[in-house]
Amino acid sequence: MGWHGKIERNVILLLVLSLLTVSIGGLVEIVPLFTIESTIEKVKGMRPYTPLELAGRNIYIREGCYTCHSQQIRPFRDEAERYGHYSLAAESMYDHPFQWGSKRTGPDLARVGGKYSNEWHVAHMVDPRQVVPESIMPPYAFMLEKPLRIDDVAAHLRANVVVGVPYSDEMIENALADLKAQADPEADHDDLLARYPKAVVGDLDGRPGELTEMDAMVAYLQILGRMVDFEGLTAEDLRQ
Repeated sequence: MGWHGKIERNVILLLVLSLLTVSIGGLVEIVPLFTIESTIEKVKGMRPYTPLELAGRNIYIREGCYTCHSQQIRPFRDEAERYGHYSLAAESMYDHPFQWGSKRTGPDLARVGGKYSNEWHVAHMVDPRQVVPESIMPPYAFMLEKPLRIDDVAAHLRANVVVGVPYSDEMIENALADLKAQADPEADHDDLLARYPKAVVGDLDGRPGELTEMDAMVAYLQILGRMVDFEGLTAEDLRQ
């Protein structure tokens, strides 16, 4: 081991060899990433948000909901028993930015979709303590009165395409029509559901004649955790 002592006593040699070792290790880790399209394994069922869900997500971010509600179920038994299957990376692949959160003043929302009715969500947003007496969440009743901005919906989808969300030309062309149809119980939803399977359609905010921010928020909350069907599936089944 005499050579080892020589290296340790020679600062320049030690620096050069250290840099060489780190460089080789870095190349081994980085170079393979350039040979694959994505480090995230896709899973069956994942799709981009509908225009209305995307609008609801924007409102969710605008109101700072992520500061009190996480959207990440960790792979621990207590988490899975309370919230459901642990979160997969692919479930956030179309989130820019992702909504994992850093604390839970309120419960995790990664699997809240379908857990409650549309009416429950509206009541909870209008007066949280009406349905959860111990809640410290502030009310968001104004969403029920505030018309949803829809003039930039197609542009928003195009902006998401720039960061990698695979909205097709057909989706962008029909963005406004899809947004309106999702909250209209009288609309024909076939084309919408063909483009966005499992989207929750119909009267979302209890006011079918109006398109409000509450419609968008409920549409967003009701799709969280519903795209991927975990029941009865193995890890191999989840992959495409």
